[in-house]
Amino acid sequence: MIDDLSPAEIRDLLRYMTPEERAFVEQVLADDPLPWRPLPGPQTLAYFSEADVVGYGGAAGGGKTDLAIGKALTMHRKVAIFREHATELTPVYDRINEIIGRNDARDRYGRYILQRYDGVPLMIEFGSLANPGDETKHQGHPKDLLVLEEAANLRESAVRFLMGWVRTVVVGQHAQTLMTFNPPTKSEGRWIIDYFAPWIDKHHPVPADPGELRWFVTVAGRDHEVADNRPRVVVGGRLTTDFDPREWRKEDILLPKSRTFIPARVSDNPYLLGTAYIATLQALPEPLRSQMLYGDFTAGLKDDEWQVIPTAWVEAAMQRWSKRDRKTEMASVGVDVARGGDNDTCIARRHVDWWFDEPLTYPGTSTPDGPHVAGLTIAAVRDRAPIHIDVVGVGSSPYDFLVQARQQVLGINGAERCDETDKSGRLRFANVRSRDWWRMREILDPESNLGVALPPDKRLLRELTAPRWRLVGGKVYVESREELLDPKRLGWSPDLASAYILAAYDTPKIHEVFATKQPAGLAHDPYEVAFGEPGAGSYGDHDPYS
Repeated sequence: MIDDLSPAEIRDLLRYMTPEERAFVEQVLADDPLPWRPLPGPQTLAYFSEADVVGYGGAAGGGKTDLAIGKALTMHRKVAIFREHATELTPVYDRINEIIGRNDARDRYGRYILQRYDGVPLMIEFGSLANPGDETKHQGHPKDLLVLEEAANLRESAVRFLMGWVRTVVVGQHAQTLMTFNPPTKSEGRWIIDYFAPWIDKHHPVPADPGELRWFVTVAGRDHEVADNRPRVVVGGRLTTDFDPREWRKEDILLPKSRTFIPARVSDNPYLLGTAYIATLQALPEPLRSQMLYGDFTAGLKDDEWQVIPTAWVEAAMQRWSKRDRKTEMASVGVDVARGGDNDTCIARRHVDWWFDEPLTYPGTSTPDGPHVAGLTIAAVRDRAPIHIDVVGVGSSPYDFLVQARQQVLGINGAERCDETDKSGRLRFANVRSRDWWRMREILDPESNLGVALPPDKRLLRELTAPRWRLVGGKVYVESREELLDPKRLGWSPDLASAYILAAYDTPKIHEVFATKQPAGLAHDPYEVAFGEPGAGSYGDHDPYS
């Protein structure tokens, strides 16, 4: 019973005790040097977790902030605690002061400079991440505990940047990142669901139990779940444990990091069970009630009203997808060429029944020139499917090599003017890129009844649902790549989504057209057809059939 109470609460009860009871309790308190102990249940599980990254929470009242402070005061030496806004840190200061019993432990920089209960020096610093670039102020500050409070409200790019300085040289000291959060209420917070997908995403193929460790490596900025903590290298675009370490630079050997997530609710916090807090949560309007009371990560996630492609449409297409041993005829290939080492060259393949195959992605460093991209593309083509490639910038070189290889290839210049309308005939587009994104929206629209099946790829989901649109001069304008690179938006170039949008072009196969006897006086050129409509092709200065 005493273990369930804090020392301060026990002292409050002393006045109701007999002298003998008081003497016993005082002795217990004197023998316990820890200023804070975790609550039984989820908080204890998170407190003792050996994972490199611990996610904790999911619902209100589960003791998220207390866990962060308790770990800082009892298990670590250099700690950094971040929230979105600096004003949100005030309750953290108040709780630390309450536990340590003093209000003057902060220095002129706002840091707590303390001695731990066992005499070990302890420093706790604080920061906020309201604006892009705020994280860079903490560059080079090592810490053995990084706490990210309400992590779903923070930018993923800022979180990953700060995690780069979680380290320690003290033998026996575990370096760890702790993310506490409730379900995200904005689409920008969806990254937290992807990051802890084995525990949170109901559609994950191999769900994880609370507290279970899973291992991940990051290749070219993308996370990959692996079976264990054995080192790996990338060979031929694939991860493998079968390598000789003597033949590899240490920097190129990938060391998996572990993650876990522990859900907690108000019912796990005995301090709040006897209060009116549960009634307060129950009275919240939906979907906030389900988020805060039950930690429901599927409730209340609303798309931005200007989002081009609704998330539900993409998710429905991904739920229709299943892996195939025998595939139907390939109808189209889309290629987005890497615009630098941080981007990927992506190849998407669509079949005649609107089933899209799994993506082929190659780091930009492995596709340095046109011949490499052209070779990978030709290897991916089946059934003489037309190739649609973005020719803006670096895409023009592989386009030229594909033409020389006598492939049916169409160069798509997204910056060109577009005179087409949407299927309603009312909306016009500012450029080809805007039209292409809108056509993907129309293809995925349940009313189209095409039965589109997309591979269940988290990155593809995020990229397809990232762009927003606006009216510019009375025309639909979809956000550019440059706008999506903003950390407040997607934070990277939507290369994968672009490849799938290019694969959605419905261009006739040239050999089939020539095999058909054409009637005299044909009124239009069938090679200008894309998405099944005349005049939709956009080839820039290139003649793809010359």
